[in-house]
Amino acid sequence: MASTRTTVAPPPDRVRLIVASSVMLTFISFWRAAAIVLNDLGSSAFYAGGIAEHAVGAAAPWFILGIMLFSFAVRAVYVESCSMFTRGGVYRVVKEALGGTFAKLSVSALMFDYILTGPISGVSAGQYIVGLMNELMLVGQNHHLLPQALIGPNGAPNYFPVNHTSAVFAAIVTIYYWWQNTKGIEESSDKALRVMQITTVMVVILLAWGAFSIIQKYVANPASIQLPPPPTPAHLNFSDDALGFLKGTSILKYMGMFGILMAFGHSILAMSGEESLAQVNREIAHPKLKNLKRAAIVIAIYSLIFTGGATLLASILIPTLERTTIYKDNLIAGLAMYMVGPEVLRIGFRIFVVVVGFLILSGAINTSMIGSTGVLMRVAEDGVLTDWFRRPHKRFGTSHRIVNLVFALQMFTIIVSMGSIDMLGEAYAFGVIWSFTFNSLAMLVLRWKYHGERGWKVPPNIKIGKTEVPVGLISVFFVLLSIAIVNLFTKSVATVSGIAFAAAFFVIFTISERINKKKHALAERQMKDHFQLEHQDKVSRDSVGIRSGGIMVTMRDAANPFALKWTLAKHAHDESQDVVVLNARIMAVGGPEFITPEEQNFTEYEQMLFTKAISVAESFGKTVSLLVVPAGDIFAALAQSATSLEIDSVVSGISSKMTAEEQAYYLGQAWEALPQPKRQFNFYVVDEKGQFKVFYIGPHAPNLSPEDVQLVHRLWLNMRRDPAFAHLHHSDIITFALTRLAGQYARDKGEILNDLRNCQACPPTPATPLDLNGKDMAALQTKRERETLKLH
Repeated sequence: MASTRTTVAPPPDRVRLIVASSVMLTFISFWRAAAIVLNDLGSSAFYAGGIAEHAVGAAAPWFILGIMLFSFAVRAVYVESCSMFTRGGVYRVVKEALGGTFAKLSVSALMFDYILTGPISGVSAGQYIVGLMNELMLVGQNHHLLPQALIGPNGAPNYFPVNHTSAVFAAIVTIYYWWQNTKGIEESSDKALRVMQITTVMVVILLAWGAFSIIQKYVANPASIQLPPPPTPAHLNFSDDALGFLKGTSILKYMGMFGILMAFGHSILAMSGEESLAQVNREIAHPKLKNLKRAAIVIAIYSLIFTGGATLLASILIPTLERTTIYKDNLIAGLAMYMVGPEVLRIGFRIFVVVVGFLILSGAINTSMIGSTGVLMRVAEDGVLTDWFRRPHKRFGTSHRIVNLVFALQMFTIIVSMGSIDMLGEAYAFGVIWSFTFNSLAMLVLRWKYHGERGWKVPPNIKIGKTEVPVGLISVFFVLLSIAIVNLFTKSVATVSGIAFAAAFFVIFTISERINKKKHALAERQMKDHFQLEHQDKVSRDSVGIRSGGIMVTMRDAANPFALKWTLAKHAHDESQDVVVLNARIMAVGGPEFITPEEQNFTEYEQMLFTKAISVAESFGKTVSLLVVPAGDIFAALAQSATSLEIDSVVSGISSKMTAEEQAYYLGQAWEALPQPKRQFNFYVVDEKGQFKVFYIGPHAPNLSPEDVQLVHRLWLNMRRDPAFAHLHHSDIITFALTRLAGQYARDKGEILNDLRNCQACPPTPATPLDLNGKDMAALQTKRERETLKLH
């Protein structure tokens, strides 16, 4: 992309404002990317099988397996869309191909998907927990351990009402994540990876123990082990709810392929979460396309084994009556209870299943809230939502109004469903299938609109003359479209609620977009009257026009710019360092990696921010440079910008949601992730009273206590007594100690860490002079000194 930097000096009444086009991102491995997607996609394994069997009958496991195999093709469509634009998300792709109207329709359906992800995951987690509590009460009664207060007049335990209790649990967890997102929760690939590591342990145990149980039961009684009936129309047994608007019609006599499509439609929610792959794509490390395909393969194989395998095992091991009544909403927990082995082991494994289910399902609630907020922020960036929705929280700086909207819709869904997993599952499938359909249609249109080279294409593709026919893409689209149309007739709850929801959002988007066009036109004129906007591909000293060794100040509150005032006051008479005021515009999840000037929508908030910065600078008689950097992560933006601008110091205000030490830690982590070469700098965190803390980002000399300095000096004095060490320096002792420590750490990591832990636990005390011989070893007064001498 060519730079649009203006070479003519700006008029004296306009201030130069540099806007970076490239987004500051953190980069993650394909394993971490796969873990983030699987945290969303894997959650469906806990409820998809039970919902599908309730809808289509005992043949459901084969349709779940079929959906998981078909997900390879759907995922290929997402990989192609990411390789073309690296923008991510249904909204961006559909808008590029089909225009704004279809984009708003697609994102309305996608919002229905995201909004329902939270309630269905929360209710499912509640089903597992309540089911475990009821099971433990039954076991306690059988062993005469249950208190009399928990036993009813009929002699049976007072079981918790499953649906209502699950709804209460879902509501509590949703409230918790609403508050966390209001404060500004950080999505962590480390957490996602740890959750998937724990989940993988559960999956391995589940499959291995399940296979062993099948073999043992088959040896004892071959008739007890039977596969589910084959997935043919004759073996489909649709419930009344699953027939929807077709209930009582004559079309049921002619099921055939239509019945197969109906069954696929009722199993499609097992594939939910695919959109997450497009959202994490922009943060996948180089080589992006190669790692994207690796992540897609990992996700596909894992979900096939986990979701498909667990559903099939449950069908084989759990008796039909128990599977369709007691465990229909928590199949994996039921599977644990029907393994071969002692009851205490089965109950222990079930508890483990519930813990893993809670981790992944409650995480899906948070993911749904972050994803919903990200989608709405993405359309807001495009001018479809008014700035009122984007206005930051006064204390936390988050887009709390969008979070509140998502939270209200999710709580409404939980209350209306009253914890019915079947109702939620039926409605959930509407958003899932239509978001897939719109995305595949957009990719098909883009194949005809843009004929340039692509990083990857959905196979197979056949060339007829000069025309390439995307057979694979066409096939995927028509399968998705067929399922989507069938779902309209067979999912009455989903059809009514989904269309009403999508229509309401579409109207909101349309009205809001028209209001925004008028406001943004005025805002752009006002911005151009005050600032000369210059769009640069990347941030550099030359583009911003500053010298090396400057100071960068972050600013987000126009009403109280205390960090900028502190910086300017401290350097009021120092002309040797340039000052840059930076505003990091946090991009929504799945946004673009590059922003064109046409895509920039400056808000009233940003104009106020920069106007205040100029006013403050003028009051100190100083000149400041202004910079906007789009960012996926604030700390990555600060680290990358400081390195690119060769900054000596970064100054930031104290955060309302993290301590100065936490801010420094995350900035240090972002700095460590940068490629070489990278510049070290000081990081100042200033509070409203002008008190500050300074941290050194990058390798730096440690702060040695007086006791440590004395110890090095005494060692030097004693070692210098040997004539062979007449030229010994203090630094030689430190180098030797560190080298010896590194060698011992490599040989025995555990012992060194234990010694270090003990050393940290003992505070230093005043040291006495010593001579390094046997009698003076007793003169060492502190454990720190003893541990230090161990290194020699």
